[in-house]
Amino acid sequence: WHSVVRDLWAPLSKDLEGALGATATVPLIVADAFVTLESSGRRASKVIVYGVDERFWAFHGLAPPEGVVVSPALASEVGATEGDVLLTQGAHDMEQYFVLDGVLKRVVSNPEGKEMILRFAKEDDMETSYAAWRLRTPAPYSIRAVTKARVAKLPLPQWAAILDGNTELKDDFEYEVMFLMSEVMAHTITLHLLDAPGRVHRFLRKHPDLAERVPKKELASYL
Repeated sequence: WHSVVRDLWAPLSKDLEGALGATATVPLIVADAFVTLESSGRRASKVIVYGVDERFWAFHGLAPPEGVVVSPALASEVGATEGDVLLTQGAHDMEQYFVLDGVLKRVVSNPEGKEMILRFAKEDDMETSYAAWRLRTPAPYSIRAVTKARVAKLPLPQWAAILDGNTELKDDFEYEVMFLMSEVMAHTITLHLLDAPGRVHRFLRKHPDLAERVPKKELASYL
């Protein structure tokens, strides 16, 4: 770190300040990595590491912390096994989930215990009850693990605070929430308008990568 800053950043910073008319610049190194927790051996992949020094924190008006700073998402990464419940229908304490590995399902049930799967979420996808949280209503469905899964999670109030600080991210996220709601609505309509072979064909066309990963009993329940 120090050699990179000394040899590369020092001359580059002066050029940047002159070209941009900036009064100050700070060095930042970005690298892709994975993190292993020594006590358990659990590994988190697709981690982005930022190398900064005291100038970065001073630039943002913050006191530099000691050692390594871990993001809440990485610190809260959890491992779920098949059938584990991440969110219970009717709950008021809700979280934002980002799927790192495995498959989750969104499922709603009636008082008699009859269930309906609304959607599946795989890696690089998300699950959320953001709309219900914004409306201050209980979670309208449960979120469960279909397969062994790794999930990064944040309490929704904390996630909302991050969104409020980034308008573009918030717009993209809320668009995705509305898109997922429309997908659930389309699936519900499909159950009424298409016969069983038609529903299977639609699923294979839209989600070919899930066909072999979702257990047959789960897929049958969904369709």
